[in-house]
Amino acid sequence: MKYKIKNKAILLLEDGTIFYGFGAGFSGIATGELCFNTGMTGYQEVFTDPSYYGQLMITTNAHIGNYGVKDDEIESEDIKISGLICKNFNIGYSRESADLDLNTFFENAKKVVITDVDTRAVVRHIRDKGAMNAIISNTTTDISELLEIIKSCTIYGRIRIIF
Repeated sequence: MKYKIKNKAILLLEDGTIFYGFGAGFSGIATGELCFNTGMTGYQEVFTDPSYYGQLMITTNAHIGNYGVKDDEIESEDIKISGLICKNFNIGYSRESADLDLNTFFENAKKVVITDVDTRAVVRHIRDKGAMNAIISNTTTDISELLEIIKSCTIYGRIRIIF
């Protein structure tokens, strides 16, 4: 399957730090508290784990999606993270028994992805500065617009999800 890179995308942290990348998955904007996972396998289980509900997931493994999605390997009925931040988002997959590619899985769930981000730098940043909220967008990179959205979504230090 040939994949067409979507628009430029942005990750904006609540402290004003900005990372740029490219969009994948559903076209839109997502907010949430940043969290990260260092696992080398099991991405599908992580994305559907209810304990990550509403969070923006950062994966530190360099390649995500390379073995596709298998229907019987999900932890719940759908993706629980609000969005994904990764280094390399693979569209094709190598596992013959896979039911779907990861991009289609995210599109069907209406979940936003930003790829080509230095995820290790993002993780180092939140390890140094502490947990924080963020916004990802693969439809607009207008900083002032995104700052207004993240400010309007922050309620008592928490983020509510934008659909």
